[in-house]
Amino acid sequence: MERLSETVLRYAESQPEGAPVLAKGLLHLGSRAAVDQALSRLVRRGALLRAGRGVYVLPVESRFGRRAPSVEKTVTALAAARGERIANSGAMAANVLGLTGQVPVRRVFLTSGPSRSLTLGRERVELRHAPPWQLALAGRRAGEAVRALAWLGRDRAVEAAELVRKRLSEEERRELGSVSAQMPGWLAGPVNAVAHG
Repeated sequence: MERLSETVLRYAESQPEGAPVLAKGLLHLGSRAAVDQALSRLVRRGALLRAGRGVYVLPVESRFGRRAPSVEKTVTALAAARGERIANSGAMAANVLGLTGQVPVRRVFLTSGPSRSLTLGRERVELRHAPPWQLALAGRRAGEAVRALAWLGRDRAVEAAELVRKRLSEEERRELGSVSAQMPGWLAGPVNAVAHG
């Protein structure tokens, strides 16, 4: 059984920073019970961190000691491993675009997958299921405008459209215009105002 733990650890060490080690992805090495036991053993030894149900990550060694991997790298790698789309929450997007000076206290990402939370070291990260239109242009600055306007809500989105327009390049505004038909009715107006002025 110790051999299985070492095999799992070697696999985790071969992955880039933040790449999740998924219990389901290790079933070719042994039964689910054996894999779970090996993962638990590695967590107890401190060789792996349990980020969530069936999700483990390798801690990063630095000259200052061990730390959890980067939140962004872990969330992006988890989304890729599970075939999900992922994007900043509306509050984070509004901060990125300079529409609010408030930095969200808790890291929240929108996902096409199920809602869940991850624990990376001392940081708790929330993944919230979102409709497809909120994930339009995920990972793109134009997409941040969609999520920021949605977060601002009906009344404030109309007011913020001109400011958002100034923050986006012409190419980003064109990109935004290409997804305006996907938006709910109340948001299509502000999105078109940003895209077409």
